[in-house]
Amino acid sequence: MTTGPTPAWGPPGEAQPPVSGPARKHHRIFLWVFLAVQALFLVWIIVGAGSNDDSSCKGMTGDALRTCQDAGDAGTVIGVGLLIGLWVAVDLILGITYGVYRLARRRA
Repeated sequence: MTTGPTPAWGPPGEAQPPVSGPARKHHRIFLWVFLAVQALFLVWIIVGAGSNDDSSCKGMTGDALRTCQDAGDAGTVIGVGLLIGLWVAVDLILGITYGVYRLARRRA
């Protein structure tokens, strides 16, 4: 066996130098933004569902009062349904954006 030059990093028995710099701490900014958006939508839906007041039905009696109240309830349900649809759309956009961001960082 021939003896060649010693590699630049030292003989095999020697300890390796430490990796430069401490490990980076991963920040979970997206998680907190996502949770803030969820809390915002939750509060918005609770406030929207509780905002049905019958002030426009004052002075009505009988069937007219019942019809006015039912129309107000239907409007509240439609409004909350639209908020839930918006919530789902925003969550999908956030999820796709996060996925694209993760794919871009992994390749770099």
